Amino acid sequence: MKIVVIDGQGGGIGRALVSGIKANVPDAVVTAVGTNTAATIAMQKAGADKAATGENAVAVAARDAEYIIGPVGIVVADALLGEVTPKMAQAVGSSNAKKLLVPVNMCDTIVVGVPDLNVSTLVSQTIQRIMQER
Repeated sequence: MKIVVIDGQGGGIGRALVSGIKANVPDAVVTAVGTNTAATIAMQKAGADKAATGENAVAVAARDAEYIIGPVGIVVADALLGEVTPKMAQAVGSSNAKKLLVPVNMCDTIVVGVPDLNVSTLVSQTIQRIMQER
């Protein structure tokens, strides 16, 4: 199972996702892609099998991913305080991968109808979903 985890800012959500995936889906190959170096390092320390940073890394990783996981902002150009470029959002959105988007209501991207849950609950629900998909 090829999973790409994308995150930005400090990489906290990505770090939690990578850690949870590696603990619960041991056969998954997790590629961490940060929109910045700090996010990449955080996900790498959490146990990602591979890691890269930046716009082109997102585009390349999205090509053959089975799952792309990250905050909902990874499909919105200029999200995460401008860290998500239009090319990144397009690469994620046009990928054939199944996308599991964590509905973090921040940076003016609000997912209406989704309860305002804490990040650890959202990460747990995402990991559960991956396990159900197997």
